[in-house]
Amino acid sequence: MKFISLLLASLSLLIACGEAQPHLEEIRERGELRVLSRYGPTSYYVKGDSLAGFEYELAQRFAEHLNVRLKIIVPDNLGDMLTMIEQGKADIAAAGLTITPARQELIRFGPVYQEVTQQLVYRKGTKKPKNLTALADGQLEVVANSSHVEELVSQQQEIPELDWTENDELDSSGLLELVELQMIDYTIADSNEIAANQALFPELRVAFNVSEPQPLAWAMPRADDGTLYNEVAAFYEQIEESGFLDRLIEKYYGHIRRFDYVDTRAVHRRTLTHLPKYQALFEQAAAEYDFDWRLLAATSYQESHWNPNAVSSTGVKGLMMLTQATAKQMKIKDRKDPAQSIHAGAKYLAYLRDNLPERIIEPDRTWIALAAYNVGMGHVEDARVLTERNGKSPDLWPDIKEHLPLLSKKKWYEKTRYGYARGGEPVRYVENIRRYYDILLHSQQNNNSESDIRTNEQAPPAAL
Repeated sequence: MKFISLLLASLSLLIACGEAQPHLEEIRERGELRVLSRYGPTSYYVKGDSLAGFEYELAQRFAEHLNVRLKIIVPDNLGDMLTMIEQGKADIAAAGLTITPARQELIRFGPVYQEVTQQLVYRKGTKKPKNLTALADGQLEVVANSSHVEELVSQQQEIPELDWTENDELDSSGLLELVELQMIDYTIADSNEIAANQALFPELRVAFNVSEPQPLAWAMPRADDGTLYNEVAAFYEQIEESGFLDRLIEKYYGHIRRFDYVDTRAVHRRTLTHLPKYQALFEQAAAEYDFDWRLLAATSYQESHWNPNAVSSTGVKGLMMLTQATAKQMKIKDRKDPAQSIHAGAKYLAYLRDNLPERIIEPDRTWIALAAYNVGMGHVEDARVLTERNGKSPDLWPDIKEHLPLLSKKKWYEKTRYGYARGGEPVRYVENIRRYYDILLHSQQNNNSESDIRTNEQAPPAAL
């Protein structure tokens, strides 16, 4: 009997040793969170010397939450990504994946963090289709294995003549570019991707919605024992309560809701005709005052459209449109001299940024400084006071930009130190600069090889 008891105990020990290690414990033990993503403006991209992207920053935050390093892996295509996460070859797929019934049979989704709508895209100057039945004479191409394919298959039941091509080499951004270049007639993309790419491909237009709003979420292997899923759910609850998720959405999408076709076309044109003359000067000033040179260039474009002889009705002049008082404060003599103007403008913007309270972090710090460059620090401080009085944060640009327009209303400016201001102007000013900055950023990145970032270890958080 004693022998049998010992045998049973040994067998129990062997079974216990053979049990799978909890997924979350495995991640912490290896010290690495393996995340699948894709290269593009809504997910993951190189920004200067660091990495950025909505999905990247979310994943980075979660890795910090787990106290492990982040490893981003970019599969060759969406089909490979879905297969890899299904087979448990990564912990999470963070790539703006739509939750669909077909996918839910194969992978497990975390909490919903955003909703998007599938939209049909065509090129300006061509006939706008009214519905899917009107696509018979054109070429519709969509990303293989995407939710767009699932939607088309569903629609084909009612529209048997509906036809399309599936591309397993390009992502949505690549297909949007093909429409821009008139290499295909139509594609379907998610509304957030269209918004993010609109400034890069200004000829694109949305014809109609293909689907109802659909949820986006991270994907995990169905074999997950629940430990990772539960931690992801707790993490999302935390970032929603703290406001981090809302701030991240504003950071990547808050400035791209408004689209100006004529202005965007002009930026692309002047990037080729005007910017090369001054790029080295922007780079020098940026290095000296710790800015991304493209941010300075974007600010200059907003101010003067890169015209060194620009003069406003109020007497501000040059590439950075400096007042006489600012030129004197920054110790330059000729506001129309490109080198002096760019150097002084960068120095003044750095002065405004560096004199904000230390608790204000990037990118809010830069957006607030830019608003002050436009309307003056006094009025920005008034807006920050109003923001705090109304129960919002005076250190967050999304909250401040809600209150700046109040400075033009007597009910509000009478309560401030510096009085009336056209407070809507600095809001538009900052949002324009952010759009121009995105155009400069992504137009350069499109010339870089994506293979340089196929797999990246943990990198510093994105900063301007």
